[in-house]
Amino acid sequence: MAIFRFKKIIIGHLPANIGFMIAIILIVGFMLTACGSREPVSENTAADETISVTVLQMKSTNVPISIETVAQVEGAKETEIRPRVGGILLKWLYTEGAPVKAGEPLFLIDPEPFQNNLAEIQAQLLEREARVRQAEREENRQRRLVAENFVSQSVYDIAAANHAVAKAALQSAKVRVRQAKLDLSYTTVIAPVNGISGRFLFSEGTLVAANTSLLTTITQLSPVWIRFGFSDNELTRFGGRLSEQSVQQVNVILPDGTEYQKKGQINFAASQIDPLLGTQQLRATFENTDQRLLPGQFVRVRVIAGESRDVFIVPQVAVLTSDLGKYVYVVNEKNEVTERPIVVGNWIDKNWVVLEGLDAGDKVIVDNIIRLNSGKIVIPHVRAMSFIQPSV
Repeated sequence: MAIFRFKKIIIGHLPANIGFMIAIILIVGFMLTACGSREPVSENTAADETISVTVLQMKSTNVPISIETVAQVEGAKETEIRPRVGGILLKWLYTEGAPVKAGEPLFLIDPEPFQNNLAEIQAQLLEREARVRQAEREENRQRRLVAENFVSQSVYDIAAANHAVAKAALQSAKVRVRQAKLDLSYTTVIAPVNGISGRFLFSEGTLVAANTSLLTTITQLSPVWIRFGFSDNELTRFGGRLSEQSVQQVNVILPDGTEYQKKGQINFAASQIDPLLGTQQLRATFENTDQRLLPGQFVRVRVIAGESRDVFIVPQVAVLTSDLGKYVYVVNEKNEVTERPIVVGNWIDKNWVVLEGLDAGDKVIVDNIIRLNSGKIVIPHVRAMSFIQPSV
């Protein structure tokens, strides 16, 4: 108190504003000194706190082997529409991108030249028919004459030959008429299969060539095919080359991360490694009635084949990663936390398949991970593992 009175006397002799500021500084300093005089909190209090954790007691199991890879969707039938006759493209007869049925007209090529050609060939057919009738009458007449010895056999032979030539010419004319009718029908380009129509590749009024000009495409959207491949290392995990018999199931993961509800089946498995891609090429077929899968789309496929034996299932949240690899926290007999390095395989649902590093009976911590370190004492609470049993 004496010190405080001494300071008050000194302040009293200073100018009012300076004295007021010094008084404020002294009061703040006094308050800080009083606060600093409190006993400090132990830094080890929080670190020494024993926490409760949930643990899973490990039990070995068998799980299916699955690997994911990028794949691309394609139509099971992708048909190119080309004209079978050449000419001027007069009209489009369908809507781009609309479903079409087999036999539905798509394009109209100018039919007039083909109509004129048909009319000309039909006239030639009539002429050939008349010549056949004339040649037949002449042969019959010569037959009677040679029978009565009025003409030689050679004259009759000539008449019979002319009749045969006329009949052959008639058959040729009939074939030409059929072809002309067929060419005329080809001026209306029809859809050969059911599917979704593509865009127009030629404008109306364009000259198109027979069998070469690509007018549009038709894609069948159900079923669809999905192509993908696996490298040598990935095939080793399956135990070697995949086939239609060894693959149990194929699932599709859509671009938004959801799994496509329908399952697929392998309908092609190459018998060798592609020398350009270094992979075994495979193809799966999927029903696509809801048209969620579109040709050209990139998706991920999960192939399930074979089985891993005596492995452990650990939730992904329990697996940590360091510079040395992946590890989990395990509780020992003294309820101490220890780090356990592990080797993982693939995922099953939201769990890791642990191939190495764990033993049956180990207690793996699955919560409060961020508060743990090696040597920390915890209170473990065992939880059953039935909720993470693997499922295909």
